[in-house]
Amino acid sequence: MKIVVAITMLLINFIKMALLSGIDTARLILAGHNVAQDGLARIDYGDLNPGVASFLGAMLTLTPGTTLIDIDIEKRQLVMHLLTLSSYEKTVDIIQRDFCDHLKVISRSYS
Repeated sequence: MKIVVAITMLLINFIKMALLSGIDTARLILAGHNVAQDGLARIDYGDLNPGVASFLGAMLTLTPGTTLIDIDIEKRQLVMHLLTLSSYEKTVDIIQRDFCDHLKVISRSYS
């Protein structure tokens, strides 16, 4: 039952974040190029295995405003390009809560 809830929540959160990020990205584009400060950020993916971390990276790349640059397996981090570095802390919290936590439940079920 836990895995069904985790998969459902992961799907709902992904769709929600894709829509909200799309709106934010469109707003930044329409406001002008000098509004957002983009850059690279490292995001810990914790105890997810490399395959699940790759899946997480793909999900984040499909979300507007973020692009996976690298997966640092030794440091257990994703290197992401963020369109708005000013929202780094908020982005990390959302990734941990809405994606990583559910992926941990799913990956443990298949271990």
